[in-house]
This record gives sequence, C-alpha cells and structure tokens, in this order.
Amino acid sequence: MPGFELFGEEERREVQEVLDTGVLFRYGFDQARKGRWKARTFEAELAKRIGAGYCLLCSSGTASLCTALASCGIGAGDEVVVPPFTFIATIEAVLHVGAVPIFAEIDETLCLDPEAIEAVITPRTKAVVPVHMCGAMARIDEIKDICQRKGLILIEDACQAFGATLNGTALGTFGQAGCFSFDAVKTITCGEGGAVVTEDEATYKTMDSYADHGHDHQGNDRGLEGHAILGTNYRISELNAAVGLAQLRKLDFILEKQRAHKKEMKEALTRFSEITFRKVPDEQGDSATFLSFLLPHESTARDVAGSLSHAGIDGCFFWYDNNWHYVRNWDHLKKLRSAARLPLSLLPLCPDYEKVSLPRSESIMKRTISILVKISWTQKELDYRIERIADALKDHGVS
Repeated sequence: MPGFELFGEEERREVQEVLDTGVLFRYGFDQARKGRWKARTFEAELAKRIGAGYCLLCSSGTASLCTALASCGIGAGDEVVVPPFTFIATIEAVLHVGAVPIFAEIDETLCLDPEAIEAVITPRTKAVVPVHMCGAMARIDEIKDICQRKGLILIEDACQAFGATLNGTALGTFGQAGCFSFDAVKTITCGEGGAVVTEDEATYKTMDSYADHGHDHQGNDRGLEGHAILGTNYRISELNAAVGLAQLRKLDFILEKQRAHKKEMKEALTRFSEITFRKVPDEQGDSATFLSFLLPHESTARDVAGSLSHAGIDGCFFWYDNNWHYVRNWDHLKKLRSAARLPLSLLPLCPDYEKVSLPRSESIMKRTISILVKISWTQKELDYRIERIADALKDHGVS
C-alpha cells in the first residue's frame, strides 16, 4: 500500500502542467487549459485498465460510495447489507442517502459471507455492498449470483483493493457500480480522491450529474447546462487528478513489488502450523497490500500485536481493537450520533446497533492480525520484519 511512497518526477510533471495552465477546476475553461484534462484522462485510462465502460472521478472514496448508492436508486428506508469489518465510510454513505445499514457476518476472507447475506435479506432489502478488505477479494462471484437471484443491486466497495482481480476480472466491475479510494495511503493516491465505475450508461450519466450539483455537462457554457436532478459537490480537482494519473501509470510496478514482498513474508511464516492465513479466493489477483493471518486465541493475537508494536514494526493491525474499521468500536453509530440529525422517519427503521450480534465475525476479528506491505522496503528491511514477526510468534508460544 505505497500511497506516498512513490512520489517522483512523474507526479511533479503532471502537477506542473496543471499549474502552467492556471486551471485547477476539472470542468470548462477549455481554451485556457490548452488541451490538458487530467481528470478526463485519468478516467479514460482507469476505465481501460480495469475493463469498465464508464468511470467518474470523485473527491474521495466516501464520495464515490455516496454517488454510487444515490445513482443506483438507493434511498429512503431501503436496507443495504454491509459487513462489520470495513472503514466507517461504507456505513456513513448508506446513512447519507437515507438508507439503513444491515450487518451480516464475514468469513475467513475477512469479507461478507455469501450465505450470511441470504440470512438477513428482508422485503426491504434493496442492495448489497461487499467490501474487498485489505487488498483482497470477497467471494464476489457468489455474492453476485445471490444478488441476481434475489433482485438486489450489487455495489462493490473496492476502496482498499484497487488493482485486484478475481479470475482475471477487476474488482469493482462485478456489480452495477464499483467504488475506489485514492487517499494518502491507498495503492495509488491522489492525496484525496476516489472513483466510481459502471457498465451502465444511464447510471453513469446520473453519477456524472449527481457529483456536480446536477449539471448535465452538455455544451461548453457552464452557466447554461441543464439540471435534471439535484446533486452535491463531489468533484475532484485537476491537481489531485494529476497526481493520481501519474500514480495509475505505475500500477503494474506497484502490484509486482507488493506481491513479491507479501509472498516472501507469507512463505517465511508457513512454518508456524498454528497460523491460519486469511482465505484469498484468487491468490494471483490479490493486490497484496496486507498479509493477514489468524492466531488460535484472542490473547495470543493481542500479545503478538503488542510485541510487534514494541519492536517498532509499523503497520501492524489488531483489528478487534481498531477504532476505525470494526463495528465493535463504533460508538457514534451505535448511538446514531450525527452533526446533521438523521430523519425521524429513518430512525425507527434502523436496528439497535448497540445489540448487533455477529458471533462468527467476532471470533475471526479477535484473532486476526494484518501486516502492511510496503513496496519501498530493501531486502534488509524485509528480512528484519520477517525476523521480528517470527520472534514475536515464538515468544508467545505459537508453534
């Protein structure tokens, strides 16, 4: 997960081209920009790279989720099935469009369990938002089959898995829409940015309009553009798009390095028979941003994570205690605290999030450790991390 690891002359050149025009806004100013359209170019190259029909850049991954949900017709009172292990933005986006997050269990992929989705479907269920966590994929082909059988809209949150594939098909392209994040610590970064992709032209036109105050972007005179719908401002700037464009062109190198480093780490730890590695449905398609494994007991996982932190190993996550990524620690959601009060009509439809019970997810999360994979490590640095991880496991009786 390089993010800022790879800033170089390529990013500087793209940004300087924007500054040379003086046009930081992604729309209009055709003559002044001298043919330089960084957001448009990024969208075209991203769509081609992953095999999507249409792509829209947004100001963040959260913005892409909100845009996708709204543009796919998710709204007031609709139930949306989500995982308990994700960044809170997934849940915030559902609430933002007036819909109701419904949690289902994860499995050892660390993503939604397809069978668990079926268990929580009700007449009000409108969509499923699986999250491809920590760089690898959910059982998305099975989830897609369920959505098709049940008549549900599939929207993929692939914010943490850009560049990953399942059997050669890019994550984010299995459903009606797919969302990506390009924030500071994602596989490629814009600093802040995101994207939403779709195969459906009508969905794309709605997205394109919704993310820019309802403008239809027809013609050259922005003041005379039509407004078929109300929208909001989720636009990306040309500066952010310029950084991301340079990063996108480095994706093959990034994936190659991440996969090589993860493979070496994983192979070194296979001698510990008590470790269970996260299940990855397609190892070849893993973007390899994290090495995740499960230990036999919560106490062991806590002790190992603590030892790694004490040894100065950065990027070691014991998700069970993490305040950002697991429902157990989302007190603001449990109490439905928001600066903008939620509609009264929505509140009775929400389950009591204080009482969410997901025993299988709980068992998985309290035993899981994830180790961040960087591309800038030297062989010496990689060897050092492997040694420290092995030492921590041995020190706490993992055989």
